[in-house]
Amino acid sequence: MEKKVHVWHLEITDPGAVDPPLSDKPYELRRAGRSLPELNRMLYLAVGADWLWYERLKWSYREWQSFLDRSNIETWIAFDGATPIGYFELETQTHGAAEICYFGLLPEFIGQGFGGHLLRDAIDKAWQLGGKRVWLHTCTLDHPSALTNYQARGFSVFKEEDIVTNLPDEPIQPWSGANKTSYQ
Repeated sequence: MEKKVHVWHLEITDPGAVDPPLSDKPYELRRAGRSLPELNRMLYLAVGADWLWYERLKWSYREWQSFLDRSNIETWIAFDGATPIGYFELETQTHGAAEICYFGLLPEFIGQGFGGHLLRDAIDKAWQLGGKRVWLHTCTLDHPSALTNYQARGFSVFKEEDIVTNLPDEPIQPWSGANKTSYQ
């Protein structure tokens, strides 16, 4: 199905513009120590299904492995005990930029106050990579609070565009019968 989507590209170029560090993080943050396509694909699908993250689902195991083996890619996972609650993926780029490629929470943890903390951690980790600019993009398919969360952490819009994309006819599901109404 063809759909028009509005995309916001956001950036932070001054670490001083970022809100102060949040205290009392309600989770433990760990960097994935190995390139595991199964892990990244699971996170991508679990976090992104409701927001129609579908582009990488057609990647082969080899494509996932090749992407994750790049030295400029990092995956960070937030855990509540032994349970993953969300993740972010960082990519260092030329000219001192670091992109937060993917960011999000597993559906069960949305609306519980984790998002602001996790985004702040993603920004901090991106700055630690030596970047002079941290950027990301969001769109009208993302969580309704995504843009507000990004802007509340100090991001500003540097570009907007409308694109037309072909979306799957059926909602993306981690398994048959799963969708956002099954856990609300």
